[in-house]
Amino acid sequence: MANADKSKITPKKRKLTKEAYENTLADLQTELVKLQEWVKHQGLKVVVVFEGRDAAGKGGVIKRITEKLNPRVCRIVALDKPNERERSQWYFQRYVSHLPGAGEIVLFDRSWYNRAGVEKVMGFCSDDEYEEFFRTCPEFERMLQRSGIILLKYWFSVSDEEQEKRFQERIDTPIKRWKFSPMDLESRSRWVAYSEAKDRMFSYTDTKESPWWVVDADNKKRARLNCISHLLSSIPYQDIQYDKIALPEISKEGYVRVPLESQSFVPDITEDL
Repeated sequence: MANADKSKITPKKRKLTKEAYENTLADLQTELVKLQEWVKHQGLKVVVVFEGRDAAGKGGVIKRITEKLNPRVCRIVALDKPNERERSQWYFQRYVSHLPGAGEIVLFDRSWYNRAGVEKVMGFCSDDEYEEFFRTCPEFERMLQRSGIILLKYWFSVSDEEQEKRFQERIDTPIKRWKFSPMDLESRSRWVAYSEAKDRMFSYTDTKESPWWVVDADNKKRARLNCISHLLSSIPYQDIQYDKIALPEISKEGYVRVPLESQSFVPDITEDL
């Protein structure tokens, strides 16, 4: 069995067409708007954590989630490396300041789990700090949940072959080149170390109260649809019924518009397209 052809074990999925993807995504985004309005109406507090290897597709799914939502209700938190003051604080302190108030959804594009991954692998934290994280993190998350926060954690799983393909695309594509960093090179050379760190992280923090939900991310489009669908299924919500609105007529009586020639317009580069 060990030498069996993988394709015979796992049936190959049929190709996801562009039309099917876009139609399904549009339906899911419509439901996300309903969820947003329910969160706002009920005063819920939602935190969604997105973790995974570099180029696993976290940013892509976050973009599709927020695309049609109100940024005042649903916001993204993607923190840079801590400054000198933040390094002297309690580790979770700078994340606490970004937690949602009533009626808000916060999406963490990487989170406090940096300590269990990149900080450990790259030597940015001490062994004592690393061990203390595992002692503290489960209780920290229980505190969040006891305070009324709905917490969801997603791990985007990508194969080394697919990651290499995406890294190469970033290197070769001008509009994506900014996405590739020296840390990406390090993540490739330390693949096993990251794998071991992820396994240990799961052993401590994949709890019954706050489980990790693994997203198969080798196919970006399927990963987006699957993740958004699961997110929607994890938070019970109802469709808010709006009052009917009648737009008032505009009265321009007494208004004289200034001559258009007196204004500076952006040049129209589309005339010859």
